[in-house]
Amino acid sequence: MSVLLFGLAILSVIWGVISSIAIANYLSQCGIKINFLLFGIMIIKYVHQYSKITTQENGKPGPWYYSYIISMNAALVLAIIGIILKSI
Repeated sequence: MSVLLFGLAILSVIWGVISSIAIANYLSQCGIKINFLLFGIMIIKYVHQYSKITTQENGKPGPWYYSYIISMNAALVLAIIGIILKSI
């Protein structure tokens, strides 16, 4: 069971990476420079900028914001549950 949960956690992380690339692409099209050398560290800043820009445009954060947040939270929860089940 824990192997299944770890597999789902990995899929969630992959979806989060896809979401972060889409966010970076959107910000790049808006004229914001993306630092690809420090992308892993700066992604939180980029997600916040994406949320701020799309909220100003549409009145609510864009779909990639929710996609990133949900996928990363799901990966965290699935990994923790997998660790707990493996230790039992």
